[in-house]
Amino acid sequence: MEKRVLITAGASGIGRAMGEVFAAKGAQIWVTDINDEALAQVPKDWRRSPVNAADEAQMAALFGQVARDWGGVDVLCANAGVAGPTALVEDIALEDWKSCVSVNLEGAFLAAKYTAPMMKAQKSGAIILTSSTAGIYGYPNRAPYSAAKWAVIGLMKTLAMELGPFGVRANAICPGAVEGPRMEGVLEREAVAKGMTRDQVYEGYAVGTSMRSFVTAQDVANMAEFLGSDAARLVSGQTIAVDGHTENPDPKV
Repeated sequence: MEKRVLITAGASGIGRAMGEVFAAKGAQIWVTDINDEALAQVPKDWRRSPVNAADEAQMAALFGQVARDWGGVDVLCANAGVAGPTALVEDIALEDWKSCVSVNLEGAFLAAKYTAPMMKAQKSGAIILTSSTAGIYGYPNRAPYSAAKWAVIGLMKTLAMELGPFGVRANAICPGAVEGPRMEGVLEREAVAKGMTRDQVYEGYAVGTSMRSFVTAQDVANMAEFLGSDAARLVSGQTIAVDGHTENPDPKV
């Protein structure tokens, strides 16, 4: 039976890579995103929905449609997230804090909230939450993002405990520095905040890993596919970093 895989923020970046990896294994793919242009460019055989992952009305409507059209979900990749502000904690506006936490944490919560009843009914399923190494170590100048990603791990641990008796697994992937447009924005903002060049900040991130490298969206997607597969049938409640082994959570050159 083809796995039914739902991916929030699945039209580009890590989410798009997840869809491609699962599709290559024969899965049916349904992606959501707030970027209409990116949604229009996903493969034609993927289902797609323009949904804000932090908007409960939109998420409730989405899962109602999923229940009608698919009858359930086998793998949920709750991947929606934003980088949030790059600044010292005393310089962060409450509005910016709330916006960052809303997408990164409430988006994961809502996806899990509406997926859980379907997976419990079918007595199977895998929930994969995208956290971050910032949710393992903390990170200077990224307080709201780090706080939200720590909370995502707490959510995952609770989901694993609540849903395990129904045959449902939950895990969190913690990407490190991922090559791509979002990370470029972080590098540029952090360079300004620290009085460094973009290249100095980039080098600092790479040097802060034992493998001296950024990771790619494909690296993260490969881990998601494993966690969603039957090969991981007893892997649950785990926080798994895909980061080349972060040694230094505050890179400096």
